Amino acid sequence: MRAGRLDREIVIERVTLVDDGTGNQTETWTPLATLRAQLIEASTEEFIRSYGASSETATIFRTRYMAEVTLADRVSYNGQPHNLIEIKEIGRRRGLELRTKRLD
Repeated sequence: MRAGRLDREIVIERVTLVDDGTGNQTETWTPLATLRAQLIEASTEEFIRSYGASSETATIFRTRYMAEVTLADRVSYNGQPHNLIEIKEIGRRRGLELRTKRLD
């Protein structure tokens, strides 16, 4: 993985429970790590659903290996949150390929 190709910045976020002061806990997304990444592919697909037409943007990022990343986390790119769909290890812990779907 060449450092020059890692020309984008992504933030891995993890959900945490925060006490709101009244005894209730609310979920909030907190940054886990800020990583340099390569944008491999970004594509938009349109679907006809029961509530009408909708679109989904699938994005693939490559970044350095980080063992802590799980499918429960999400990626923030350009201020837009993306759900993690699949995590593939590249080589022997050389990098990760993160397949995501943008939340609208």
